[in-house]
Amino acid sequence: MAETKKIIVFASGGSKGGGSGFQKLVEGSITGVLKAEIVAVVSNHLNGGVKEIADNFGIEFIHFPGPWDAKGYRQIIERYQPDLIALSGWIKHAKGLDPRITINIHPGPLPEFGGKGMHGHHVHEEVLKAYSRKKILFSAVTMHFVTEDYDMGPIIFSYPVYVGKNYDADQIADEVNKIEHGWQAFITNLVVNGKIYWDGQNSKSLVIPDYVPKIIIEVSK
Repeated sequence: MAETKKIIVFASGGSKGGGSGFQKLVEGSITGVLKAEIVAVVSNHLNGGVKEIADNFGIEFIHFPGPWDAKGYRQIIERYQPDLIALSGWIKHAKGLDPRITINIHPGPLPEFGGKGMHGHHVHEEVLKAYSRKKILFSAVTMHFVTEDYDMGPIIFSYPVYVGKNYDADQIADEVNKIEHGWQAFITNLVVNGKIYWDGQNSKSLVIPDYVPKIIIEVSK
């Protein structure tokens, strides 16, 4: 019998809530959509939404207050030796992690709406501005491998998200969350079980099954 794959999740959440992406990964591991064990979750908040979810599901919680340097990340990873590192709403720059086994989910089109400071509601606000200027027609949910270049690793999943002409940033966030929650565990399962992979250096080595959505969101200049 094959050994169960192990995942460690990094999820910031908030001091009073958040962590919904992490919860959906846990639920996916329970239903079998995600065929792996979530062995621990890491948050930069000592108490908050992520810890509450971890406690509810009996998952080990790790408070990571910083410094968020390569040494700090590696100390956590070396302790658990996971098969996959999943960033789900993690707002800190990830450093020193193996790019072959580290993935992130991003609430907007990449690379245009990524980089330092572009997380959570900031992304939706910038998407709304671009939509208002008719630079984009849709937002997106994007998943990618994580490299040292912020939000620039190879994209493994991109799914368009409808933006209505009268939407505000909160409504865009709601629509994005629906897609994130519906697909994150499924795509994560493909990565941790070797259906999506790359060599960690050359984006041309990326292998993705044909049935995985990877729809390019056009952004005009």
